[in-house]
Amino acid sequence: MIKKIKSLAFAAAVTLSGITGAQAEGQGLLDTIIERGSLNCTGHNGSYLGFAEVDANGAWQGFDIEFCKALATAILGTPDKANIVPISWAQRFPAIQSGDIDVIIKVTGWTMTRDTELGLQYSRPYFIGPFYVMSKTELEAKSVKDLEGGVFCVNAGTTIERVLTDYMETNGISYEPLSFEKGEELRAAFYAGRCDAIAGFGPFLSATRVNAPNPDDFEILGDVLKLEPEGIVVRQGEDDLLDVVNWMVSALLMAEENGITQANVDEMKANPPSASIGRLLGATPGVGSRLGLQDDWAYNVIKTVGNYGEIYSRTIGEGSRYKLPRGLNNLWSNGGLLYPLVLD
Repeated sequence: MIKKIKSLAFAAAVTLSGITGAQAEGQGLLDTIIERGSLNCTGHNGSYLGFAEVDANGAWQGFDIEFCKALATAILGTPDKANIVPISWAQRFPAIQSGDIDVIIKVTGWTMTRDTELGLQYSRPYFIGPFYVMSKTELEAKSVKDLEGGVFCVNAGTTIERVLTDYMETNGISYEPLSFEKGEELRAAFYAGRCDAIAGFGPFLSATRVNAPNPDDFEILGDVLKLEPEGIVVRQGEDDLLDVVNWMVSALLMAEENGITQANVDEMKANPPSASIGRLLGATPGVGSRLGLQDDWAYNVIKTVGNYGEIYSRTIGEGSRYKLPRGLNNLWSNGGLLYPLVLD
């Protein structure tokens, strides 16, 4: 039988979903994914620059896509088993409730409503997301208060709508929201002057400015509306899959903390500098069986996508066209908020 159900909303979703009979009789989703031979991950319904976008050859790329590939590699041994499903912000929750996707890796904010009322559960944060406002330079705004009465473009179906509302109400600032389902529509409206400012996730605003016809026409204001932890989402009760997700994120951070990269992971596995590194890379057996995986799952992940820092750099950081600073998404030892768990 299905494991603990946290909400009536989830119960209804399971009843109406296409979840297989084998899983409904007690088989966990992790086992289903292994038997199926593929992992269904969220993509985007357009292009979420830096996180989920399609390149000139039609291939998915981006920070979130790399984590989908990492998870597929951990479970199935290869990133080629990651099936990226194009999906909008608003449809990500119905899609996972219905079983159309296995996991949401789509910079999804951890909120109480989502955690307690939608039949979902979150991994540890894999990204720390600040929310800002970007305005037209010609308005000469120094803070959000200077945009009193202005039109603000926002993404529909995201936490930014509530974050902006809460911030404006708290600070007594009136504004007119203009919502868009797709990021491309929102950016086009902003570039065309349909709104005075755009509220959003810091990386999204940076990418929006970088891709503007004239980036100097826009500036990101210093006010931080809110800081949001972004988690990877699975259905409530899928604890085995959530364990794999959490330790996959930790493995990527542990690799970076210990200087393990795509380039040297073979050498590190052959000559582990410590017992914990030996366990991480499968040189010492046992770390895989605890999760229902092969012992070399973390080695395969690092060999395929690199460590956390390598993923960040090539998708949204200094190695990408977005040049987004690590900031709070750095390791704790470098002034950030991210850290690996203890692998004993």
